Amino acid sequence: MAANIGIMDSAYFVGRTEILAWINSTLHLNLSKVEEACSGAVHCQLMDSVHPGTVPMHKVNFDAKSEYEMIQNYKVLQDVFNKLKLTKHIEVSKLVKGRPLDNLEFMQWMKKYCDSINGGQLHNYHALERREACKGGKEATRRAAATQQSGKSSSSSAAPRPSSSNGTRKHEPPSSNAGNHHSSRAPSSKQTKPAPAAAAAAYDEKITELKLYIDSLEKERDFYFSKLRDVEILCQNPDTEHLPLVGSIKRILYAADGEDLGAAAAAETQTLSPIAEGSEERRNSAIESQKRKLIVNQDVDAAAITSLSPRQRLSDSSDVKCSGSSPLLTC
Repeated sequence: MAANIGIMDSAYFVGRTEILAWINSTLHLNLSKVEEACSGAVHCQLMDSVHPGTVPMHKVNFDAKSEYEMIQNYKVLQDVFNKLKLTKHIEVSKLVKGRPLDNLEFMQWMKKYCDSINGGQLHNYHALERREACKGGKEATRRAAATQQSGKSSSSSAAPRPSSSNGTRKHEPPSSNAGNHHSSRAPSSKQTKPAPAAAAAAYDEKITELKLYIDSLEKERDFYFSKLRDVEILCQNPDTEHLPLVGSIKRILYAADGEDLGAAAAAETQTLSPIAEGSEERRNSAIESQKRKLIVNQDVDAAAITSLSPRQRLSDSSDVKCSGSSPLLTC
């Protein structure tokens, strides 16, 4: 079921252009941005298109401007989800803000779900008639129609008309050089008019991309902050907060910018490492064994000296003196 799709599903890789084309063709609207559907009315009608009669369209407000009015639309949508036993969580507080990324993700899920019902095929769904029962539905239809007509007129006015220009040139009387110079400038000025509109569209596209990038950074920041917060809560547990390892983690969490914790961390790591503790114990045991051997050797030498006669002691001392001299000398 599309209600349980994961974040890495192919549904979340559908572009904004395809989403907008799907909404406009299904509901006969003319949205130019996905965030224009943040009021929740579009979502309600999309659910009405795949489940006719499930959505009380008279409660949907297409003219919602404030967050309170938008929340009412999302309440209607949540009631529909409950009727259909859909477990999809609706993040209303984020959607009503009109942020592009949040609205795009939720609309991607809506498209995935609607496509999973009857293969995305709508049978005899009259979007305009269903929308007339909503508050502000007629105005939304009128705005969409006006936007479509203005788009068609602008595209037709931008098309060249070579026949009309040729006809006017034939009947034009001969004029002076100044008039010809003025007439030659006129078409160039008309051709340069669409340039600011194209630049504005490019700026809008760039701004939208930056907003999406900022939203993704904020999501990533919130994700890692929640992980650090979980670690902090774990370190504050009374059963473990007195452990040396927990203390080290706290020092890393609360360290100021530029503070060097490398030496302290290395020392604590050596202290906490079981390998280091084992090597230290082996070193101490080796030193103790060497001390015992030295003490035993000294006691044996002392006992041997006391048991020798004075003549043997004298011979031993002479041997030591001879052996301590140069190897070229003999006794």
